[in-house]
Amino acid sequence: MRKSILAALLCGTAALAACGDTTGEQALYGAGAGAAGAALLKGNLVTGAAVGAAGNLIYCQEHPNRC
Repeated sequence: MRKSILAALLCGTAALAACGDTTGEQALYGAGAGAAGAALLKGNLVTGAAVGAAGNLIYCQEHPNRC
């Protein structure tokens, strides 16, 4: 249950963080949002950052007009 809540929160924070003009900025902002979500849930910060970065990059690639 805890992992599914963490995954939902990280996906939500990645969607909220969807910004940045370059791929590097998108990865950085997503990583920050993912790490923040993981910290709130007392999860693994590195994993949270990785999931957030990947989520934000994928979101921005799929929806470039929203970034």
